[in-house]
Amino acid sequence: MKIAVNDTPTDLPNHATVADLLEHLGKTGTPCAVERNGELVPWRDHDAVALQPDDSIEIVTLVGGG
Repeated sequence: MKIAVNDTPTDLPNHATVADLLEHLGKTGTPCAVERNGELVPWRDHDAVALQPDDSIEIVTLVGGG
C-alpha cells in the first residue's frame, strides 16, 4: 500500500501498523512523535494502529542538545 510519510510517498505491506512503519524506517526505539492523518498516535498504540492506503503520516524525532 502507498502512504505519505513526511510528504514522501512510501510503500508498505498491507495491514502494516505504525510500529511496522517505524521498523521499516529504522526508527525502532528512537524517541519520536507520530501523527496519522493529523491525529497523534500515542506510543503505546503503535502496535495496534493499522495504516490504511493514502494515510498521511508525520514523524518528528526528538533531538537533545542545548
